Amino acid sequence: MRPAKESLLPGTVPRYEIPLWRERFGVIAGITARGVDPALGSRGFDLGLWTAAPVGEVMGRWRQFRSSEPGFNGWILGHQVHGTRVAWHKGGEGWRLLDGLDGHATATPGSMLLVTVADCVPIYLVAPRQRVVALLHAGWRGTAGGILARGIELLGSHGVAPTDLVMHCGVAICGPCYEVGAEVMTGCSLEAKGGGPWHLDLRHQLGEQALALGVTDISTSQWCSGHDRPPFYSHRASGGTDGRMVAYLGIPHSGGGGNPL
Repeated sequence: MRPAKESLLPGTVPRYEIPLWRERFGVIAGITARGVDPALGSRGFDLGLWTAAPVGEVMGRWRQFRSSEPGFNGWILGHQVHGTRVAWHKGGEGWRLLDGLDGHATATPGSMLLVTVADCVPIYLVAPRQRVVALLHAGWRGTAGGILARGIELLGSHGVAPTDLVMHCGVAICGPCYEVGAEVMTGCSLEAKGGGPWHLDLRHQLGEQALALGVTDISTSQWCSGHDRPPFYSHRASGGTDGRMVAYLGIPHSGGGGNPL
């Protein structure tokens, strides 16, 4: 597992992009950000559909975000339940919100996969040779429940082997900032030694799972949504009051950006 750090893109929509994925793989992969200092009293570029921000303002930000990348006519988001269900999408136009999904996969150019996060780990998967991508949402329940294995199994049914994959664990809360109880440790198959509390590095756990499943090309973001709060949202660090970021991954239509996979 190697370190990587998403870089801020220019433009009015605050976004951080996974280094070199656009150039190497021809995919658009990144995450939206707050865009302002929380000390200023503004919610910033909050894209949470169930947060306290007025609906009209949230929808306006979503329109800005969806227009920020050319090459996409379909945007797919799940109403996440911290589960392990991952769906394969065959394309389609417009913005779709699907119930009970925490992961998405597609081989269709022009379909942008989306998950909302504010501490949980966005897992980006790309199979360059097969032109396939997947994006998963993993909190501790998803990590313990095996959403990564479910996603890799689904990709396998579409001709992608684990060794074909490049994986990135994106912006999320780091181990020192993520204080948990014994039930979380044991749920993730870790021993809860001593009296607690304990600290859990979900990205490290997911990387270990990926290696055990046969994925060898793995990178991990060096941003923490907890102690790097000025640019990012954190449910834990804010006491549950913060907004939401959107992680995104897709293969653009030809001419939409990047080189062909």
